[in-house]
Amino acid sequence: MPIREYIAVNRKKSCKHCKDGFEQIEPINTLANSICPQCGNRVKRQISAPSVGASQTGLDDRAKSAGFTKLKKLGSGEYEKQY
Repeated sequence: MPIREYIAVNRKKSCKHCKDGFEQIEPINTLANSICPQCGNRVKRQISAPSVGASQTGLDDRAKSAGFTKLKKLGSGEYEKQY
């Protein structure tokens, strides 16, 4: 289930929960929430950046132990061996 972010439409008339923004876990097929669950004021859904980071699976360690080579591109036609 995705984590969706919401923030108050009118920050002057909102509670601390929706004024600063909040996250809510919702099923993928539900419509966006339109009211704050704590104060009932209108909220809007925010577009947030996806969380993309380093692999937590240890893929690099497994590839290295299996004898694979990893190269990093430095420039046009130039590569550096990382392992």
